[in-house]
Amino acid sequence: MTRVYNFSAGPATLPETVLRQAADEMLDWHGSGMSVMEMSHRGKEFISIATEAETLLRELLAVPANYKVLFMQGGAIGENAIVPMNLLRGKASIDFVDSGEWSRKSIKEAKKYAATRVVASSSGTAYDRVPPRAEWQLDPEAAYVHICSNETIGGVEYHFTPEVGGVPLVADMSSNLLSRPVDVSKYGLIYGGAQKNIGPAGLTIVIVREDLLGGALPITPSAFDFSVVAENESMYNTPPTYAIYIAGLVFKWIKARGGLTAMETHNRAKAAVLYDFLDATTFYSSPVARDCRSLMNVPFKLKDATLDAEFLKGAEARGMVQLKGHRAVGGMRASIYNAMPIEGVQALAAYMKEFESSHG
Repeated sequence: MTRVYNFSAGPATLPETVLRQAADEMLDWHGSGMSVMEMSHRGKEFISIATEAETLLRELLAVPANYKVLFMQGGAIGENAIVPMNLLRGKASIDFVDSGEWSRKSIKEAKKYAATRVVASSSGTAYDRVPPRAEWQLDPEAAYVHICSNETIGGVEYHFTPEVGGVPLVADMSSNLLSRPVDVSKYGLIYGGAQKNIGPAGLTIVIVREDLLGGALPITPSAFDFSVVAENESMYNTPPTYAIYIAGLVFKWIKARGGLTAMETHNRAKAAVLYDFLDATTFYSSPVARDCRSLMNVPFKLKDATLDAEFLKGAEARGMVQLKGHRAVGGMRASIYNAMPIEGVQALAAYMKEFESSHG
C-alpha cells in the first residue's frame, strides 16, 4: 500500500497509527462484538469512549474546571449561528476582527441575530496579516469579541492571545486547535470543526466558560442550546459517535508524542522548511506578513501562474496531492497539520526546488 502526502486543508490527513488501530477495531471494539459505528450512544461501551475522549482533551489543553467541553455537530459554519444565539445574553452587538474569508463568513451569519461591528480589518492589505491589536476599536458593551485564530485560506495566524478587557473573547480555532498550547482561561469560548487536527468531519468541539451558559435566545433549537447540551453531557441527541472515537485516538496520539508543547515544536520545524525556502527564492512568493504566517496552512504562488497546472501535475506524480490553492485566492496551499510528517514537507520543498530548476 502506498499512501500519498495529503496537503488538503480539510478533511485532512490523519495519523497512520490511528487509522490502523481504527481498522483493527472496526468489526469488534475491545471484545464487544460491535463496531463503534454500531454502538448505542447511551450504552456503557460508547459512554466510556466519550468520557475518555473528553478527559484526554481536557488534559491536553489544561481546560479549567469551570469550562464545559461539548461534542456537537454542524462544524464551525454551524457555530457561526449557534454562538450568537447562545452568547448575546441581552446584548445588542458583537465585535468582530476581520482577518480573512472565515472571519467574513462568521460576520455574515451573525448579522441574522445581532448588530455586528468590525473593529479592525486587514482587507486593505489583501488579508495578509492579523490586524494589529493597537488598531482595534472595541465596544465594552459588546456581547463578545470574535476572532478566527487561523485563516486556512489566507494562511494568517494569531501568534498572540489578544487582551479584550471584560468582554468575553470567542475564537474559531478550527484549523489550529491542538497544534500548540493555548491558555483556555483567556477565552470565553473556543470552537472548531474537527477535520483539521482532530479527526473526521462531523464533530465540532466547543469549550465554553460556565458563566456564559443559560442565556440562549428563545429561538435557539434545543440541540444547539449550550446549556442543554452541557446538562446532557453532549448526549441530548445522538452525537457523531465514530468521529468522537477517532478524536479520542488522536488525543492519545498527541499525548504519546509529548503533548502540545512537543506538537508545537514539530509544527514549527515543518513550517520552517517551507518558509525558509520561500524566503530564499524569487520563483515562488509568500503573500503573508512574516509575523503572521500560519504554521498550519502555507499559501504560496508561482511567479508565472501559467505554470500552476504543470506544477500540480508534477506534484501528484510524486505522491503529493491537494496543493491547489483555494479558488478565492488561487496559487498553491500546503496544509501541514499535526499529522503531516516532516518528511512530507521536506519532499514538497525538494520538489519545489526541482521545479524551479527546470522552469525558472
